Order: sequence, then C-alpha cells, then structure tokens
Amino acid sequence: MAGTFRALVLREGDDGKAKAGIEALTEDDLPEGEVTVAVDYSTLNYKDGMVVDGNKGRLARKFPHVPGIDLAGTVEHSSDDRYRPGDKVVLTGWHVGERYWGGFSQKARVKADWLVPLPNGLDTKHAMAVGTAGLTAMLCVLALEDHGLKAGNGPVLVTGASGGVGSVATAILAKRGHDVTALTGRPEEADYLKRLGATDILERSALSEPSDKPLESENWNHAVDTVGGSVLARAMGQMKYGTSIACCGLAGGPQVQTTVVPLLLRAVNLLGIDSVLQPFENRVRAWKRVTEDLPSEMLDTAMSTCTLDELPARAKDILKGRVRGRLVVDLAG
Repeated sequence: MAGTFRALVLREGDDGKAKAGIEALTEDDLPEGEVTVAVDYSTLNYKDGMVVDGNKGRLARKFPHVPGIDLAGTVEHSSDDRYRPGDKVVLTGWHVGERYWGGFSQKARVKADWLVPLPNGLDTKHAMAVGTAGLTAMLCVLALEDHGLKAGNGPVLVTGASGGVGSVATAILAKRGHDVTALTGRPEEADYLKRLGATDILERSALSEPSDKPLESENWNHAVDTVGGSVLARAMGQMKYGTSIACCGLAGGPQVQTTVVPLLLRAVNLLGIDSVLQPFENRVRAWKRVTEDLPSEMLDTAMSTCTLDELPARAKDILKGRVRGRLVVDLAG
C-alpha cells in the first residue's frame, strides 16, 4: 500500500488487556513533533518487553501505542533548525515508548529536544547496539570516573553482567584497563563475558544471600550495580574505602536492607544513575565516549538482531532473562 509503513502497535481491548500486533500506518497516524525520522534500528529493552507483553506495569498510558524506548535513523522532515533532512540521529529516554510513541516503527515523529546527532564513527545499527542500556552503562562509568575511579586499584564489580547494561559496562571497563569481576546469575554465559573482557566470573549466589555483617572484606574498587536488592546490600559492605557504586537497576528488587555503616566508616558513595531525563550535554558527552571506548567488534560480540515480526516472542524472552546482551531490532527486516 503506497505511503504506508509498518509498526508494532499496542491496542487495548474491551477487557482492558493490551495486545500488540503489526499494522500498516501512514504519517497521519504519527503524533505531533518537530522531526520525522525514518527509523533504521531500535532495540528491545526490559521496559519494552513489559509493554509489548501485555503492558505489564501499565507503562503505556494511551492507546493505540507504539512501544520502543530507543531509535536511530535518518531525518526526513524537520521544522527545527538544529536538524535537516539526511541527518543521522539517535534517541533514547524521555519516556518515549512509554508515555509517547516510540521506535518499533519504520517512521517516528518526535520532539527535536529528544534527539542527539549520531556521533562520527558510529552507524545507526551500532548506535542501537548501545541504546538505552549502553548509554546507561556509559553514564555509570563516567559517574565513577568523576568520583575517582582509576585502573590498577583492584577489581571493579559489575552485577547483572550478562544483561544489556552489564554487558556494555563490562566491555567499557575492560577497554579502559580495569580488571572486571562480572557477577551473573547465568554461569553458562562465562565465555561470553570473558570475550567482553571480564577478568573473573562470580555467580550471583555469592552476593545474593543477606549478611548480618555491615562490613566485610574490602574487595571492590568501585562497582556498577544493575540488580539492587540483597546484591547491592552485600556489595556495599565489600567496597574499598572511598569508592562508589553506580546504581542503575533493580532486577533483584527495589528494597535494600542494609545499614549506613559502609557509607560512614568507609566513605562509600551510592550514585543514582538515570538515563531517561539526562540533559543534552551529558548525552553528547556519553555518546562521544561510546565512540572511543566501544569498538564495533566489541558491540558485535554483545549484539544479536531480530525483526519487527519477531518482537512479541522476544519480549517474552527478555522478561524471562533469556536475552543476552543487546537485542537490536532491524526495522527493514
């Protein structure tokens, strides 16, 4: 059909349940915005899985709705002077794919303020191998460096290392010369994590059981935590003096039962990392570092691909922890 494009659309039925399906849309269906983008690639993140698989957590607010919290592609039309047709752009965050229509569509119309020019040396596919998860990982590393992270002072702990954020964080830290201890609940991914640069693999059970000791042996020279819960509590008690934990996830639960003793006696810092509402300047800084610290061959190791038609099934996979690293969605496939 002329003038149409394909998108994964979520509609709410009379029973109040949301169901996703592939539909043909026109530009008249797109929401308001200053920039229309021909989308090359998106990614499947955990939040996307929740939305696609029945809108778990009620993340999507209005229907019909197009999920997808990431997108990268080429500007087709722009009423904003910052962008012109032909510009390559990337979008992550800003509640796109949740409150607003997202990237699981061959075309998107968005606010110009949400976009970042694609950095030199990075194509749209590899930008989506980074995506929200990779950008979050880079923001974690930058925050730790701002708080004194240096190579040679002992291993850096990455929890949930075989997931999207953890995989990229492991690769970045290894590239920067750090010894990385990768904590994972999937020991079968040890070889994969070694290829990303992890020095040691630690099974999640080593940190998942609560401890009655507020302080344990000083093991970690900073940490990236994507898990939360008891894993974060145990990690706090094992940090070296004056180090920090960049906290960016809660796969192990939002409740952290611990004490302030590591903060007071070892000067441990807890750094909250948000990728949704990061200012433009921080995004540009992080994307620039991505081009320096994540060579394409490393991204290829952490990346697999799927098509728009495969998304509903893969959404179930990511919710069950069966997706390794970054799953890139090929909108042309």
